Amino acid sequence: MNGIIYGYARVSAKDQNEARQLIALKTFGICQTSIFLDKQSGRDFQRPQYQRLLKRLKRGDTLVVKSIDRLGRNYNEIIEQWRILTKEKQADVVVLDMPLLDTRRGKDLTGTLIADIVLQLLSYVAQTEREFIHQRQAEGIAAAKARGARFGRPAKPVPPEAPALIRQWQSGRLTASAASRQLGISRKTFMKWVSLTHD
Repeated sequence: MNGIIYGYARVSAKDQNEARQLIALKTFGICQTSIFLDKQSGRDFQRPQYQRLLKRLKRGDTLVVKSIDRLGRNYNEIIEQWRILTKEKQADVVVLDMPLLDTRRGKDLTGTLIADIVLQLLSYVAQTEREFIHQRQAEGIAAAKARGARFGRPAKPVPPEAPALIRQWQSGRLTASAASRQLGISRKTFMKWVSLTHD
């Protein structure tokens, strides 16, 4: 009996476009209802749609992904998931961008060995690329900060009535919580304003 063919697609952020992956999966012949999509980082496998898919997969089913980095970007976790999919679930896996990663073919020892070597290499590349992306982001942020760029929400301006309330707090006539309530800010912001008046 032939199993069900499922497709899995993933993009790292909600504003990224998954269209190319979905087109590739549909071209392979997978119907929309059998395609699972996550909009989440590939650093681990705690993704809702992937977990739903994993529960459905049975022996003889096939999981299709466009490329190995859509499955994930963490070397050890990709290898572990591949073991779960092919050994525990006894499902087949097809990676469209890498024909050597098609467990429906080459069920003999040589075919399995080639697939394992290619998988390890591609998994390593996927993780290395993820680490490079993070390194480039960190370097870009550091360079921007060195040029004076500011990140995060802009600081809330200190209103004219704040200094009087700060003086009341300093003299012990008002608590920080009461002062921050009157100003409509958090206690943390109030204490930040206190430190600014001392600068």
